[in-house]
Amino acid sequence: MEAIELLKKYKKRVDKKLDKYLKENIKKANLVDPLGGKAINFIHDFTLSGGKRLRPALMYYGFLGAGKEDCEEIVEASMSIEMAHSFLLIHDDIIDRDTKRHGVDTLHEKYKKFGKFFIKDKKELEHFGNSMAIIAGDRAMFMANEILFNAKFPPKKILASLNRLQHIVSQTIPGEMLDVVMEFKGKATEKEVLKMHESKTARYTFEGPIQLGYALAKKDGIISKEELQKITNYALPLGKAFQIRDDILGVFGDEKKLGKPVGSDIIEGKQTLLLIKAMQNADKNQLKELKNAIGNKSVTKKQIENFREIIKETGSLDYSVKFSRNLVLEAKTAFKKANLKNSEAINFFEGIADYIIHRQQ
Repeated sequence: MEAIELLKKYKKRVDKKLDKYLKENIKKANLVDPLGGKAINFIHDFTLSGGKRLRPALMYYGFLGAGKEDCEEIVEASMSIEMAHSFLLIHDDIIDRDTKRHGVDTLHEKYKKFGKFFIKDKKELEHFGNSMAIIAGDRAMFMANEILFNAKFPPKKILASLNRLQHIVSQTIPGEMLDVVMEFKGKATEKEVLKMHESKTARYTFEGPIQLGYALAKKDGIISKEELQKITNYALPLGKAFQIRDDILGVFGDEKKLGKPVGSDIIEGKQTLLLIKAMQNADKNQLKELKNAIGNKSVTKKQIENFREIIKETGSLDYSVKFSRNLVLEAKTAFKKANLKNSEAINFFEGIADYIIHRQQ
């Protein structure tokens, strides 16, 4: 698939710049205090340990699609959305109590290991790890802003893109909050889950990065209402499909490819479309099995296997797969009206839509 090759190619390109930028920041921070240097070192390893660089690529191809030519300036600017992504992931891992991300320790786990040398109380050690990771996550968001602030574009475009980045993050926060509320309530409706997918994933993973690319391409960073709507019509259904697929992989995926334990969503009690439809369609015994597994910190491998079988038996898996395919079709239909000005960007946006429903990680 051409889009995947383009994505891989762009990942290599932006990773070189991310590596250089973060290492320079480690040196600067160490001059002030070693703790600051260690934080950025952790962020460096966390960010570059994996990930597809989908968001920077969408920003880059948004820039090209709006009519601009390839340049190093847009590649450097696209690092900003990846650092914002790291900020959100670091905090999300604390909320979800995840210990692994891309096959390596999450930041709060790294800080717990660091704190073992001088903290003996387990509760205090956990609090220390979470506290330090929250601060490090905030540092990642500062760097996201710094990258855009220093981008080699006219001042009005920089101000417009900085303003848009703040808007992207502000839209994501309610989605994260809704996710937490649904988890603690232990129940949700399909409408609530889709609303959460839109705010938490679709806005900052698809819509926001494309808009950032457009903002840096347009005169004074101004995007017309018509262009904004076309981006939204393509991006939001695609983002929701992306998250539904992510939830499917969280239960049925390959742990080595995912870089985190399969079944962690079950342990966390995460409210997903998969779970909601299964609960609706389950018989009495199946419902009991689902309730015994979801949110159970001591869930067994057997319970996880039973959970998977019930998801299939109730038709929930088929429903979720079909739902995500229809969303991708909606996005591809909307894209036909986008009128992009770059053939490579067109190939990327069309191909990435197909990739969403076939991806394995």
